[in-house]
Amino acid sequence: MLNINKRLYLSPPHMGNHEKELVAEAFASNFIAPLGPMVDAFEREMATHTGIPYCLALNSGTAATHLALRHLNIGAGDVVLASTLTFIGSVTPVLFQGASLVFVDADPQTWNMDPIRLEEAIQLCTRQGRKPRAVIPTDLYGQCCDYDRLSAICSPLGIPLIVDAAEAMGARYKGVHSGKGAYAAIFSFNGNKIITTSGGGMLASEDRALIEHARKLSQQAREPLPYYEHTEIGYNYRLSNVLAAIGRGQLQVLEDRVQCRRRIFSAYQKALGDIRGVSFMPEAAYGKANRWLTVMLLDPSVLTTNPEHIRQALEEHNIEARPVWKPMHLQPVFAGCTRVGGNVAETIFQQGLCLPSGSAMTDSDVERVSEIVRKNLLNQGKD
Repeated sequence: MLNINKRLYLSPPHMGNHEKELVAEAFASNFIAPLGPMVDAFEREMATHTGIPYCLALNSGTAATHLALRHLNIGAGDVVLASTLTFIGSVTPVLFQGASLVFVDADPQTWNMDPIRLEEAIQLCTRQGRKPRAVIPTDLYGQCCDYDRLSAICSPLGIPLIVDAAEAMGARYKGVHSGKGAYAAIFSFNGNKIITTSGGGMLASEDRALIEHARKLSQQAREPLPYYEHTEIGYNYRLSNVLAAIGRGQLQVLEDRVQCRRRIFSAYQKALGDIRGVSFMPEAAYGKANRWLTVMLLDPSVLTTNPEHIRQALEEHNIEARPVWKPMHLQPVFAGCTRVGGNVAETIFQQGLCLPSGSAMTDSDVERVSEIVRKNLLNQGKD
């Protein structure tokens, strides 16, 4: 029997068995304010899990990106290239630093930054006398970018690659964890991510100097003196010791959560993939996506319905769904920014819909969503 009254959210938190114990331990130690043994342990465990040796626990992924850019002294007059198909928090730190953005289109085979378009963007900037200072590609919906191809373009030019892996904890690229091999990797533990600390993020890198400087900046850039002295401006970006305790518990169940999300994706694909005009986000041959969200596309040349119609139909049944990220080059706040390409990202936005994908979903939950989607898609084909 399907529970038709239970609200199904897009991607709610899913706690494991040890978070409460670790939070209680944090309370017992009286390390409640930012910093403490849970933060230290969380950073060590993240380094072990990802294979990226230096990790810094912060209050958001956006803060992590900001600190990476700040360490590189990126500022007014500089230009940074970024994925256009992404969440706004991936790119706003560029503006925090007073630099300019150039948005790069998606590859239709992976939905991530298109290496060919990246080359075009670099050439465009070079002709204008503006060498890009950094590239920020997004590992969209839990699928890694083609790091090797992007690095082959950026490394010879000395352009750092700052991978926005906020959606990609647990994903793999050629057998290694997302973000590994980049100059810096950005992770998010927001409440809707595959694992969460309620709110939080992590900056990870193989560059020890980056993490040491970012650590200082994240604590108001206080100098190591008995009194408060500051020779540069810093921020209040550290993660709470209590929230780090939650993160440690969540990290223990990450691989199980990835398997759950992948199972949910496969169930949707099996239930809806036979409908003409329906397709799902492809998986790149070079990696293993964590399938943070299941995203389907509706082909308007075949179907008379559209993603918004399906979203509203699901909402009528107390089910949350969401459009694909609206490309950054279409956002009013970035109206003056340059873009290279954009048609692929726009098509995915127009045709895409994110389905409920929480790792605690049961088979009955997936069936409930699939039945509503299927009912609204069938007999919608064009003659």
